[in-house]
Amino acid sequence: MQNTYPKFSIIIPVFNREKFIKRAVESVLNQTYKNFELIVVNDGSTDGTLNILKNYPIKIINQENRGVSAARNRGIKASDADIIAFLDSDDEWKKDKLKVQADFFMKNPNYKIHQTDEIWIRDKKFLNKKKIHQKKEGFIFYDSLNLCLISPSAVAIKRELFDEVGLFREDFEVCEDYELWLRITKKYLIGFSPQKLVIKYGGHPDQLSKKYYAMDRWRVRAMLPFCNDRKVLDVAIKKCKILIDGAKKHNNKEILEEFEPILKKLTEQKAQVSSNLQEDQL
Repeated sequence: MQNTYPKFSIIIPVFNREKFIKRAVESVLNQTYKNFELIVVNDGSTDGTLNILKNYPIKIINQENRGVSAARNRGIKASDADIIAFLDSDDEWKKDKLKVQADFFMKNPNYKIHQTDEIWIRDKKFLNKKKIHQKKEGFIFYDSLNLCLISPSAVAIKRELFDEVGLFREDFEVCEDYELWLRITKKYLIGFSPQKLVIKYGGHPDQLSKKYYAMDRWRVRAMLPFCNDRKVLDVAIKKCKILIDGAKKHNNKEILEEFEPILKKLTEQKAQVSSNLQEDQL
């Protein structure tokens, strides 16, 4: 067990969020656990975001607009703590969020990643999470294939884990967190505390999920390195078929040109895996 409580580096990436950034920053500064640094990476905001940030005793990094992955990665590289936590600029933390995570890492030093539960609010209304969205602990790689079970605003990660699996992929315009979680959950157990200490807000028009269509494009791309696993292969094929059916319906040649060859390759790979299994059983 660790002898001293850990220090956290909190990273908030922000782009044109003057309506929400004050709430996010203050939810960190008001934490009951005080051993942290707060780094806000201003990703080329053109509204009043930067003027708001200057009112707080925090570290501000300004860069040209390069996207959320580049902003998070810039914050990670500029941080100095052993544990990294993230907060999306439109979300907020309850006051004991860091305390619960610090306690968890003290009691469970072998874990490298931990998250708390969260509350969802969309269009100012509380949402009841369905059973499939419930967060889990332990080995959750296969559960994570169909939907994202880790939230950036709820997670805390030891720096050494990034050193091993790498940072966020900056070529992923969306689902960049899903892609990273697959790399992590393939190798590591996920710690989880059931307290709802994050409030996630949805429904505003500038969210990435509203900006990009056919999100499964990115999820399939994230799964491809793991398709030597039969279970991953099955999910990837299923998602490819859904993408292609939708693309045919809407005459989307871009998706068809990319994913029809991928589906063909995955289908051939599945047939080969099945053949090998039959040979092994003889």
